[in-house]
Amino acid sequence: MAMSPPCAPRPVRFFHRGGVTTVADAEPTRTVLEWLREDAHCTGTKEGCAEGDCGACTVVLGELGADGELALRPVNACLQFLPTLDGRALFTVEDLAPLAQAPLHPVQQAMVDSHGSQCGFCTPGFVMSLWACYERHRGAGTRPTRQALADALSGNLCRCTGYRPILDAGERMFDAPAPALLAREPVAAALRALQAEPALDTGGGFSAPRTLDAFAALRLARPEARLLAGSTDIGLWVTKQFRELGELLYIGQVAELKRIDLDERWLTIGAAASLEDAWDALAAEWPALREVGLRFASPPIRRAGTMGGNVANGSPIGDSAPVLMALGARLLLRQGTRLRRLPLDEFYLGYMRNRLEPGEFVQAIEVPRAAAAAPASREVRAYKISKRFDCDISALCAGLAVALDGERIVEARLAFGGMAATVARSRGAEAALRGRPWDEAALQAAQAALAADFEPLSDLRASSAYRAQVARNLLRRFWLETRPGAALPAAAVSVWAREGRAA
Repeated sequence: MAMSPPCAPRPVRFFHRGGVTTVADAEPTRTVLEWLREDAHCTGTKEGCAEGDCGACTVVLGELGADGELALRPVNACLQFLPTLDGRALFTVEDLAPLAQAPLHPVQQAMVDSHGSQCGFCTPGFVMSLWACYERHRGAGTRPTRQALADALSGNLCRCTGYRPILDAGERMFDAPAPALLAREPVAAALRALQAEPALDTGGGFSAPRTLDAFAALRLARPEARLLAGSTDIGLWVTKQFRELGELLYIGQVAELKRIDLDERWLTIGAAASLEDAWDALAAEWPALREVGLRFASPPIRRAGTMGGNVANGSPIGDSAPVLMALGARLLLRQGTRLRRLPLDEFYLGYMRNRLEPGEFVQAIEVPRAAAAAPASREVRAYKISKRFDCDISALCAGLAVALDGERIVEARLAFGGMAATVARSRGAEAALRGRPWDEAALQAAQAALAADFEPLSDLRASSAYRAQVARNLLRRFWLETRPGAALPAAAVSVWAREGRAA
């Protein structure tokens, strides 16, 4: 591959407060939140946890989609690095009243009328999450259900008001007689003009190529550089650990890596596709995965983070890898012009260690489609156990799949996160199932084999004994949901159905 000449250094440029903002000499790891409060003096955006959990710093980013239309997504300003704004639009709570040409936007007025704020510290973050929801539904002429509003706010924490009046405000904001929608075309036009500028290289350790070939060439030339995608993990290295990251190669401007493609056999998820888009694609193939997708972090994290980054970082409690292993996923790896494929369950070597070679990166995740299990039928489930139901890190995550020919198991893939130094398959339990009828005797054999496969650690999230017991219990739940001829209906195992609410 011929090396592309390096781009001349230029400042970071993005749309903010009605026009294009230019930031020269941007430090690669300066956060959007720091810039807003200290430089732009937009202090409505608050710092709470500085780790993407509380949502007080929620802002909304706008960028052009593959269709050329402006797409809006809430993200945590405390984790996003300022140079990642290049070519995008940034909206904060200060932008809303001008949109409505009134003292308050309908979202803000609904919070006042519904008494949705007490101390008020978290309120701007709630307002921005609600505004993104308002724009999406008002623009489409729809109204979200109360549960959909709760899902949209699952990344925003309130410790004094309680969610009932805030959800009331979410419903009430659609009652305003005149919509106050963002005029999108002027923003889109500004972003198109920014896209005509050269790819960003700050000259100070941050590069953002725009094509796959250019990214691969730069990665090969700079194998020691740190790859940056959604910053939902790496951002914590800066805000919590105060680490120096060195040179950053940003993957988020490479449109080819954001693609999600289907053919007859494979679902291919680009490494820069967001967690939300990637999980939606998985759930379209296997609807039983939908609930875990809603509990995978929070909307601001899912819309910024990537499944490729979640897999490549190799956290033993990452929620993607157990499900992908159960589905038989493989990784498409690239080093310069060379491509190779590797089963995901062979990728990890140990805690936070993998088989990537110098200059190599994950280009895509390839998942066999549901129809690929034919003539056998494949049953797939994912379970997440955490102390808090929404927006929490897993104590244990399981991805479980069996392929059945009648009542006989022809293939079993059982993967667990939180049980070892890496996400791993339970090979002994799989062997105990293979070739047997999917009955209680097979289940008990698999449960017994789990003890030989894993010796989980104890930590702040769960004890070793708890993890071992829960893993056995989840296998039983999986059997109850998928056993031939007597499977429990979905309503019997859904917390929402048991409470009489729609999911």
